[in-house]
Amino acid sequence: MNDHIRIREIAAPDWPALAALEHEAYAHLSLAEGEHLLRSRAAASPATCFALTVDGQLAGYTLTLPYPRPRCPDPTRPEHTRHDTTNLHLHDLVVSAPLRRRGLGSRLVRHVTETARERGFETVSLIAVAGKETFWRANGYASHPETPVPSAYGTDALYMSARLPREALRTS
Repeated sequence: MNDHIRIREIAAPDWPALAALEHEAYAHLSLAEGEHLLRSRAAASPATCFALTVDGQLAGYTLTLPYPRPRCPDPTRPEHTRHDTTNLHLHDLVVSAPLRRRGLGSRLVRHVTETARERGFETVSLIAVAGKETFWRANGYASHPETPVPSAYGTDALYMSARLPREALRTS
């Protein structure tokens, strides 16, 4: 892949295209939240929400916000609370359909993981939907089938999490 790929914080002009990507990914599953709800999640933690661009065009995004385990955002309501917790919840990760299966999703996951570690989080959690458990397992997440998930996430939704590796101790 010779494309110019960049991961950066979400900017105000990104929102219409970001909402379109979210609709493309989730509308057929009745899981699309829409721009207003997505913006509320990003507003809870703008420094942990990212846009993925390929050749200058928005090609994906991730919305991650501090949320205590094993809780998760209600996908039917705006986010109004900022939580003080050691867990970062990866609420949403989308890559544009034509660019999937090129490693961009895993690249976003690595970026979230590094950001979480740098900011002192100990774990990252998420809700796997639409049969994506295999993708998340391949990226280091373990499933927690005993953890209830709100029905708004769909019937096959599964709570998953990953413990972040601590930085290796440096010796002189």
